[in-house]
Amino acid sequence: MRILIVDDNPTNVIIIREILKKEDYRNFITASSAKEMLDLLGIDQNNPEGRSRHSDIDLILLDMMMPEMDGIEACRVVQQYEHLKDIPIIMVTAVGDSKKLAEALDAGAVDYVTKPINKVELMARIRLALRLKQEKDWHKERDQRIQDELKLAALVQNAVLSLPIEGEDFEVHAIYQPSFELAGDLYAWYDLGDGRYGVILLDMMGHGISSSLFCMFIASVLKDTVTTYVEPEKVVQELNRRFNQLYIEKSLVQYYFTAIYMVVDTRMRRIDYVNAGHPPALFFEGDSKEPVLLKSNCHPVGLFDRMEAQPQSVSFEEEGHLVLYTDGLLEMAEGEQEDQLDFMIGHLRGGHAWQEEAMQAAFFNEKLDRERDDDKCLVWISLKKETEKE
Repeated sequence: MRILIVDDNPTNVIIIREILKKEDYRNFITASSAKEMLDLLGIDQNNPEGRSRHSDIDLILLDMMMPEMDGIEACRVVQQYEHLKDIPIIMVTAVGDSKKLAEALDAGAVDYVTKPINKVELMARIRLALRLKQEKDWHKERDQRIQDELKLAALVQNAVLSLPIEGEDFEVHAIYQPSFELAGDLYAWYDLGDGRYGVILLDMMGHGISSSLFCMFIASVLKDTVTTYVEPEKVVQELNRRFNQLYIEKSLVQYYFTAIYMVVDTRMRRIDYVNAGHPPALFFEGDSKEPVLLKSNCHPVGLFDRMEAQPQSVSFEEEGHLVLYTDGLLEMAEGEQEDQLDFMIGHLRGGHAWQEEAMQAAFFNEKLDRERDDDKCLVWISLKKETEKE
């Protein structure tokens, strides 16, 4: 533990040093002014906006009354630096004015001792301050480890997301912006053969670690479920069954997710889908400016043990594009759902080709976000020239 003693009176410095030595605290340095203290802490007073260098000081004994800059003002300066504000500062003062002492505590000091210094009182306050500092450092290190693990988990979560497909008659792309490092949205697509593709977008209830863990579970069973069951209603029902196997005893929260799963058949020119409580997908065909809405036709996945899902179909002849999205995009617009859909349609109509820069500017520009508190995801499917039917 390294202690910094700051006092313009050499006699006071000697007294404190001797007290510390007798208590086996020998790792200390001294400063005769607030300016010297700030220099030792690496604070450049000529560049108040700059960042100070790392300091190895664990505690500061700071005289309150000093020329040029007093202890209270020096304390306020230290508090401006995030990596220094946790250093405990004990004021050493001959002032008995309660208002001054309150001002010192408001400025960031954790405690104070009065002159003439009482050895027992001084050491008790030092031990308390150092113990609190150790506990705070331990929590900071633990929090940093957790943050590092969350970043790693986010990389793993991102790795399970499907890569774009760019085929002659079918393309699919996505943009994903989680509200936190770990998120509750998941998208995936699979080549089912014979010109068919399975595409799913889901939005787990809530955010953070719990939602991301549920998402990872769904991701682990998704490929097997889609390739085995293929048909939309069977896939959604199997996901419901798998999800309900995750029974959590004494949980006060019922977890579920909305989802839209579809099979796009580029040869038969047909889209079969189930929308389980998800915002309606938008299908633009040909030159039409008004999309077909692929609306919800059953309840979200995980709410009930059994799930009845009736698939619906949309046929198409011309080129077109499908847009799937989570409600984080809808919530960018004010008003009722109809107003929000108008907002979406206004930005998504037009050409059928994928334009990532335009989508980034319209929906994922952080400068346009009021306060992003939900995950945002957009999946764009381009249906190109008609292929020969078998």
